[in-house]
Order: sequence, then structure tokens, then C-alpha cells
Amino acid sequence: MSPTEYGPGRAGGTPRRGAAVAALTALTALAALLLVLLPTAAAQAAPSPGERIADRLRDSPVYVHDAYTGAVDKARQRALAARIEETGLPVKVVLVPLAKGDDFAGDPGTLAEVVRGRLGGGDLILVTTSEQADWLAGFEWPGDAHQARDAVGAVGHLDEMRDAGLAARVEKAVDLIAAGNGTEVYDEAVADLGAGTGPAEKADEPEQEGDEDGGGSALLLILGAVAVALVVAAGVLLRRRRGSRTAAAPFATPQAVFAAARAADEAELRRRAEEEVVALGEAVREVEAGAPDRAAHLHAALDAYAAAGTVLDGARGRADLAGVLALVAEGRDALEAARTTRPRRSAPLPLCFFSPLHGRAAHRTRWRPMGSRRQLHVAACGTCAKAIRERRAPEVLTDTAAGREVPYFEVPAESSVWAATGYGSLTRDPLAPRIARGDFTRSRD
Repeated sequence: MSPTEYGPGRAGGTPRRGAAVAALTALTALAALLLVLLPTAAAQAAPSPGERIADRLRDSPVYVHDAYTGAVDKARQRALAARIEETGLPVKVVLVPLAKGDDFAGDPGTLAEVVRGRLGGGDLILVTTSEQADWLAGFEWPGDAHQARDAVGAVGHLDEMRDAGLAARVEKAVDLIAAGNGTEVYDEAVADLGAGTGPAEKADEPEQEGDEDGGGSALLLILGAVAVALVVAAGVLLRRRRGSRTAAAPFATPQAVFAAARAADEAELRRRAEEEVVALGEAVREVEAGAPDRAAHLHAALDAYAAAGTVLDGARGRADLAGVLALVAEGRDALEAARTTRPRRSAPLPLCFFSPLHGRAAHRTRWRPMGSRRQLHVAACGTCAKAIRERRAPEVLTDTAAGREVPYFEVPAESSVWAATGYGSLTRDPLAPRIARGDFTRSRD
């Protein structure tokens, strides 16, 4: 074979090889360019959810997602549109299912901002679905001249709406907005809840008027990848540090654990629960060696550790795994009491009633479930407490009952120790003794 054809010959290679390399480089560059342009072209070709909703709202003041057409059919939609037009107000109704991780991050406030931005800003009263089934959320720009937020919030507390369907609740919300006395109706509806409700803090108006749709799919993917990387890194760091724990380590379960657990799937949540139980056992041994005279608190911590192990072994879903975290927090509270000789002014709050995956509760607040006249005094994290003050439904942990997903506290109390106790909010007694006497086992059976 001629070195002119295949040999090194000259610096930079032969003409044929150089041409091949150049062609390959060009193809690689073209492929890279396509990878950049194709998603952009696809994004431009396919309208975003916010754009689709806004386009429909330009033709009719009512947008109903396919998931809700069974509850609000076409005839009811036309009747609702006519009802809105009679008011002469800039009322729009958007009924879409909301869930964490969707295009609006499961947040009705984000949905409201996106829709208003796509509509071009200006005056708008928006009635939309909330994070929790059977609740609605109301928004108004500018100001609160028609008391839309209170009007929509009042619907969930009216006795006449207790068994009403979604269409009837939306119609009632529109009527209250048109009447302009939503705050008065709301205050009367919750007057029987007792003292301590106080005036609700007004929600801040969304400041951005841009056309971003909840961050967009690409941004969500990027943020998701970053979150996964952080979770993995946290897990590696936790395993590396487990062998170097000392008695001086804090005994309060870090909020980072709950932040990760909230976003984790069931398998990841189970792994984190297992790590927390193991860590609690190690912490018990450390404190036992350093504070043998605090037997009562150590005994309570051991009970919580044993109960957490029992629940973990029999856990069948996120609600049970959340119970493991609640028991671990109970055990760590007992250990903290064993480590100090100073009396506590008050017992620590349990994890958030609405979802223990939110972490430690920050306040106790009054709350009435949808369709109930019974008021509960529950421990809530800061986010959930703020949602209640703003007459919005807080994000809740779900469980399975009769083959469907429902808020865990709607499961019959005899079938769920978590519904019976609210993970510690509904009883002043610790959870561990209930697990020891078989409450969890019976509920699983």
C-alpha cells in the first residue's frame, strides 16, 4: 500500500483521512445543532398549557380540563359562562387538576399568574381549582375590590355547599363575587369555629406579569436533575458520616431530610426512613452511655425506636413511611430531653398534621375539614399555616381508602392509626405506645 494513500506522509495526515475527519466533524456539529434546535422548534410548535388555557378563555370565560368534564359537562359550562357574562365582571374560571411536578408546580397561585400573563395582564378575577380536591381558590387583580379571594374561600365553609358538586360550588363562588360581600359571608361561615381564627392575612399579589408557564418543561427537567443530584449527594454524605457521629450531634431530624422525603418516590422514601431509624438507634446508644440517670426519657426513646422499626417492617405506602418519620422525631425529642437537665417550658410540636413530610410543625392552628362542622386544633408547618390564613387548602399527604387516593385523615380512624392521631396532632399522648399495643398492626390487617 502506498504511504501516499494511508501513511503519515505529511503533518496533519493524508488528504483522504483529513477529508474524512472534516466530514465527521461537520456531521457532529450538525447533530449538536439539531439537538439544540429541535427542542426549541418543538416548543415553539406546541403551545404551552398556559397558552392553551388563555386561548380558550378568549372565546369563553370558562375552561374545563377533560378530567373535570364529568363534573362540569358542556351544558353546565355554557350556563356558567352565561352566568359570568351577566355579572359584567372580568371573571374567568379555570378548572384543571393540579399536582406537584406539573406545569404549574401544583400551585393555583402559579396557575393564576401564568394565565393572567398569557391574557396580557389587566383586570382579572380568576376562580380555579386548589391543591386539594373539593376546594377552590380565588384571585383578583388589581386589588381586592370584589373580595374574590374571600368569596371563593367562603364556598367551602357554607353548609348549603357541603354535598354540592364542583359545578354548583363554582356557580356559588361567581354569585358571591358578583354580590361583592365575600368577606362578610366568609366571616359568618367560620364564626362557629370558635375563637382564635382571627382575620386572615391578605395574600400578596403576584408581582410578575410575564409569560413564563410555571418554569416550563425544560426548566422543570433541569431543576429535577439538580434535585436528584442533591438527593444522591446527601445520601452519600449521610452514609459517610454515619460512622463518625458523636454525642454532640443535634438530635432534631434535619429539615433537609423532610425536603428530600417530600419529593422522593416511595422507594427512596423507604430508604430514607430506614436510615433515620438506624440513626435513631445509634443516637439512643450514645445518650444511654452518657446519661444513664435519665431512664424515663431513654425508655420513651427506646419505645419510639422499636415502634418505628415495627411500622417500617409493615409499611405499605407513603402514609406508613411518614409514620416512621413521626416516630423517629418522637424518639429524638425524648433523647433531647434526656440530654438536658433544664425543664422544658412546653413540649415540642409534632410533625406537620397535613403531611409529616413537610417537617416539624411551626404553629398550632384551627382548621375545619371540607364539609365538616367540627373544628380541629392541629400542628402545621409554616407553609400550611399560611395557606389556612389565606383561605387556601394546604397540601396534604394521601392514603388509599376503598381503592382511591384520599387525604390520609379521611381514612376511617379504626382503619388507620395515622388518621386517628394526625401523626401526633390530635392527641397529646405519644404515638409509640399505640404502636406497641397493636393499633398499627390492626389497621394493616
